[in-house]
Amino acid sequence: MIATASAVGDFPRVQVVVMLLVTATVFWAAHVYASLAGERLVGRPVGRAEVRRAGQRELPIVEAAVLPAAALVVSPLLGLGPSGAGWLALSVVGAQQFSWALFGALNAGASRTQAVIEGLVNLAFVSLIVAAKAAVGH
Repeated sequence: MIATASAVGDFPRVQVVVMLLVTATVFWAAHVYASLAGERLVGRPVGRAEVRRAGQRELPIVEAAVLPAAALVVSPLLGLGPSGAGWLALSVVGAQQFSWALFGALNAGASRTQAVIEGLVNLAFVSLIVAAKAAVGH
């Protein structure tokens, strides 16, 4: 969302922050719904407790949007224009992706080498998005 918004125009930062948080919330709701629909498909009843668990399990989708949104909010304090703010937010996303993959792999018992490789693979995905953003001229 950040790459797309900053590639197609110079949106006000507040608008990009709102779009980012709303998009994350919509994705969260879709994941919760899919999880609950899957429970029903296998014949499990879905009550309030399962809805709560599914909501909590998928909450990292929304949490992942908070740091990039914060980067956009503080970008004027760093003297960044809209394009610079987009690049800062994408940099934060890259750092998050690398870190989550690295620490997740270590937590799962991977060796340090395996964890670094997983982090780099995640960073490669972000790099593809950055390359696409750069290719459209922003």
